[in-house]
Amino acid sequence: MLRCVPPALVLAGALIAAPAQAQRNFPAQALRGELVIEQPPAAQLDGRPARLAPGARIRGEDNLLQMSGALAGRKLVVHYTRDEHGLIKDVWVLTPAERARQPWPRTPEQAATWRFDPIGQTWSKP
Repeated sequence: MLRCVPPALVLAGALIAAPAQAQRNFPAQALRGELVIEQPPAAQLDGRPARLAPGARIRGEDNLLQMSGALAGRKLVVHYTRDEHGLIKDVWVLTPAERARQPWPRTPEQAATWRFDPIGQTWSKP
């Protein structure tokens, strides 16, 4: 049994496209920001110095895990969470459709006062 689906399959000489990616679900504590990975674990988050946590997970637009070094130097619009020490723990590089989903909180203060719908993956301001 296949455990992952390749982007496209070739079967009897015909190219078969993989199914469209389903909507990703982000946790309510995920904030939006611009991430630039420098020399891992050093990074810039919204123009301020930040660090990736040991074992940080970075998922690309295709939802596959990415190596931080392969993304170094690129400005990425992401959703991210922090660990208990304030280090960046989980990162999702956003697709154009996910970037278009507005509003999305950029600070913990916004997330504390806005309302999150986990089913629709939307935020609403008070």
